[in-house]
Formats: sequence, C-alpha cells, structure tokens
Amino acid sequence: MLFDVDGTLLLTHDDVYVEANRSALEEVYGTAPDAPDVPGDTAPSYTRRALRLAGLSDADIDAGLARWCQMFSARYLDLLARADTSHWKLAPGAVEALAMLERPALLTGNPPAVARARMERLGLAHFFPPGQGAFGCEREDRVDLFALARHRAGEWPAARTVAVGDTPLDISTAHAAGCRCVAVTTGSFSREELGEADAVVDDLRLVPETLAAVR
Repeated sequence: MLFDVDGTLLLTHDDVYVEANRSALEEVYGTAPDAPDVPGDTAPSYTRRALRLAGLSDADIDAGLARWCQMFSARYLDLLARADTSHWKLAPGAVEALAMLERPALLTGNPPAVARARMERLGLAHFFPPGQGAFGCEREDRVDLFALARHRAGEWPAARTVAVGDTPLDISTAHAAGCRCVAVTTGSFSREELGEADAVVDDLRLVPETLAAVR
C-alpha cells in the first residue's frame, strides 16, 4: 500500500518546503516563479510548469533539474533542522492504520530526503523502510512512480497495488498505472470530488478494512 504525504499523512501547510524550493530555484535558475498548483503533482512537474511560465525552455530546465532537486533537498533539511514544527498536524488514525498494514510505503511528489525528513518529524519513519516506495525527483510524472515502487517491492503486481491519497490526481495516476486507489477526505477535496476512487473513506483507520474490498 502506497501512501501520499501532503493532505494524506501531513495535514499542515509546510512553509519550510516553500522557502527551500524558492531558495533552490533562485540558486539554480536565477528566478523563483510561481505556477498554478496541481494538488498531488510531483515537485519536478510543478517546477517545470513554473519555469515554463517564466519563459525558460525545456532544455534550460532539464539542464538544471537534477541540481535543483539536490539543492532543494539540502536546503529543506537545513531549514527544517531549525524550524518549529510543533504546529504540524498528523492525520487522525495514521499511526493506527499504518500499524495494521504489512507493506506500507510512500509514493509522493516530495523529493526523497524531504519525504523522509517529514516522516521523522511526524514520528512515522519506522513504518517506511529504506529502499521502498517512490518519490518526486526520481520520476517527474506521478504515473511513473508506481512502476518504480512496484519494482522496489519485488515487482509487486499492479492489480494488487493500492494507493492512498487525497486528490483526484492521486486517483487518476493510480488508475493510469493499473493500480487501485483508496481516497481519504483529509485534504481539500470532498467525497464527491474523489468519487472516481475505488473507495473513499473519511478516516485513515478505515483503510485496512477497506483494502480487501478494492484488491
């Protein structure tokens, strides 16, 4: 089972993430433009969209993307080490749900180091062993993250892979990858807006019992 982070496990807007990204963009590309947010998108996909709007070519973006990922991650870890995150809200039932699952992993648009640092702060890191899951900066297209996560799980079958997320993009990309999706209403989307999911729940504690029904 593959868990999203923002809006699924972490329910608080992360200002550290925004500042780290801005700093890395300015260092690598000399500009830090904004772009329309697409909830559930990967960090590299958002960055490409923003830089295109600022007039950069794909060739220029590609030339700096790996360095941007590295700098973004390093800057995030540096800022987070000095940040007060006592206001961060963990999704209700997250600990209970993860404790009942055999093979939880992360599938997120966050860069790997960013996602792992967030899990450490939330007290969830022990649920997610190294070498599993898939992350932004490893693949730009969220659909492609599923094949990577399944490969790391010993070529786990797509039809038996279930994503847990809170956005329509989480749902559509899981289905495009041949996987299932349980949507949670812990983010900014309603049950109706998440209606294309294989199941919709209001609390992560309901995920384990829903698993058998969607596989």
